[in-house]
Amino acid sequence: MQILTLGNELLRQKADKVNKIDTDLTKTIQQMFTILKDGKGVGLAGPQIGLLKRIFVVSIADDIPRVFINPVIIETSTETLKYEEGCLSIPGVWADVIRPKQITVQALNEKGRPFTLEAGGILARVILHEYDHLEGKLFIDRLSEAKQKRIFAKFDKKAKA
Repeated sequence: MQILTLGNELLRQKADKVNKIDTDLTKTIQQMFTILKDGKGVGLAGPQIGLLKRIFVVSIADDIPRVFINPVIIETSTETLKYEEGCLSIPGVWADVIRPKQITVQALNEKGRPFTLEAGGILARVILHEYDHLEGKLFIDRLSEAKQKRIFAKFDKKAKA
């Protein structure tokens, strides 16, 4: 299992609903947390590893590791916050992104139990970032066209090096 990077068409596809939580999915979740830790990231979505399923994991310092299966963002605040984001699928690229400051999300955990979470700050941002991956979107899609062009050029240059 490896992290797909910018240019891989799977990153632009919408993920399908998870229909069954079984031992294979549990193993995948464990592998996702390992990849996340090795990559020094804070979130990882199924599409980033070629799994077109609606699942992501989040592990932020000072918070418990979390699994989100079939998540739905049910509310976002009107108040927004600009913060620098990066992505394991676009290594070495960072940019300021504006996102809602607070969210409410519903999902299933790794045992298939439903939960609702109200989140703010960095946790809300990471959830929204990973949720975007499930929709076939990348954080750079939230930037101006000029910034996107600079990022593509920078990424292409790094990929060729």
